[in-house]
Amino acid sequence: MSAQRPTVGRTVDWAFAATVGTKLVRPAPPVTDYTREQAVTELDEASRRAELPVREVTLLAEGAEVPDARIVDRPEWVHAATESMRMMTGGNADGKASGFVSGRITGAQTGAVLAFVSSGILGQYDPFSARGGELLLVYPNIIAVERQLRVSPSDFRLWVCLHEVTHRVQFRANPWLADHMSQALAVLTDEKGQDVTDVVGRLGELVRDRRNGAAAEPNSEGVLGVMRAIQSEPQRKALDELLVLGTLLEGHADHVMDAVGPAVVPSVATIRRRFNERRQRRQPPLQRLVRALLGFDAKMAQYTRGKAFVDHVVTTVGMARFNTVWTNAETLPLPAEVDEPQRWIDRVL
Repeated sequence: MSAQRPTVGRTVDWAFAATVGTKLVRPAPPVTDYTREQAVTELDEASRRAELPVREVTLLAEGAEVPDARIVDRPEWVHAATESMRMMTGGNADGKASGFVSGRITGAQTGAVLAFVSSGILGQYDPFSARGGELLLVYPNIIAVERQLRVSPSDFRLWVCLHEVTHRVQFRANPWLADHMSQALAVLTDEKGQDVTDVVGRLGELVRDRRNGAAAEPNSEGVLGVMRAIQSEPQRKALDELLVLGTLLEGHADHVMDAVGPAVVPSVATIRRRFNERRQRRQPPLQRLVRALLGFDAKMAQYTRGKAFVDHVVTTVGMARFNTVWTNAETLPLPAEVDEPQRWIDRVL
């Protein structure tokens, strides 16, 4: 019997990560039973209402029955996220790590990160769910943000669902996307030993380039630059593929939200303006540091850069021809094309 391929996923005790994460989750804003039940019911309905207009605008209608969304609280999201991450990173089926002590340490670290993220995430589509793909909506966070923004709860809930349902449509209409992500993640999390001398040398090269004012390659700023410096060339390529795909998926979803919103969400202009202001609001220094280390700034950039790419291509060639992007991995934009969409048009169309 061949030995299992070493992956990051097998170094984490995922069950312990879920336990730690749920214990560290911040309490949700207080709500009455009536408000909670109303929010859960309305989000379930909104996730269904959003499907048809999203299919019509994207022209990605696979014809399948609209699946139920899963409405969860923060601890439930942590449990779902740990299971999804275990599957994505090739973790052991029982959730245990290869080493007990090291697995508990990495499990605790992972749980702490997920606890932090759990208080901010509004929803996500998980293509790696054991249920074969699942839309999660985190109702306490949605309630918290709609209160903070002082917007119509019904409109905001549908607006959020437009974004998350777009992700569901993207993956269900293009099943190869999940396989593409899995293959890139397998390379990225492969723990075959690297020569320490090579890693140190790449870090030194990064420092010298920054000191000499050399222009950074795409996806090479900040923490991402350090990550790329310690990776092998195949891992760098895999990271770029995941970052570009994430940028495309998020930008496409934001484009669809704005295209669909005016027709189905009466107060969409107010919601978009206040939501963008919230994204740009300055955070306390410690929180800014944590967000930077976890890649939140890069995530925000994905929305902006990705939407600009999709807006330009759709305006130039129309949605039907834009959908060529979903053909296969070769038709996805290259890192340099995200900020220069005409180059993608010239290469692919």
